[in-house]
Amino acid sequence: MEHELRMGLSVWSIVAIVCNSVVGVLILILFVVLYKACKVPSHQEKVPVFTAEPEQRREQRYLLAAP
Repeated sequence: MEHELRMGLSVWSIVAIVCNSVVGVLILILFVVLYKACKVPSHQEKVPVFTAEPEQRREQRYLLAAP
């Protein structure tokens, strides 16, 4: 025990520092990904044409078939 104290940091202290550094880098990457994901809009402003037309056709068919 005295031998480790004279050398400075023990092996386990260095391992803990390295592991904490890796976790810190991974958390930083996570925050960057979250930041970029929040900048992307979750919904589109315009409705695609191919999805709008069948809806209109269904409404027109209903209106034509209704008595």
